[in-house]
Amino acid sequence: MEMEKYTKTSGIDRNLRELIKIRASQINGCAYCINMHTADARKMGETEQRLYCISAWQECTFYSDAEKVALELTEHVTLISNMRVPDELYNRVREHFNEKEYVNLVILINQINNWNRISISMGNVAN
Repeated sequence: MEMEKYTKTSGIDRNLRELIKIRASQINGCAYCINMHTADARKMGETEQRLYCISAWQECTFYSDAEKVALELTEHVTLISNMRVPDELYNRVREHFNEKEYVNLVILINQINNWNRISISMGNVAN
């Protein structure tokens, strides 16, 4: 829980935090977390359009370049055994985020991946 508290004070935009959590949860197939984080994002004013299209973010013009590179990083970290994080991606992320923010993105991505694994392992379901 302390790590979760830290991610909320990391300086990463709260809407981006939710987009990252949703995308990782989609990849991991965690319906409980998808349900929770889409609801949280709506409460923060996120649009339905952006929530519906997050799994196809590459093809959309309504995500910023910073959001797109953060979502790409999310996919690479979530699928690290297959995708790794190439230097080229790191460099593109750093065009939008400083070193501390990069580290905080990686922590956030790993945190939601941990929550997904706990939720799925414990049999949590979306209600």
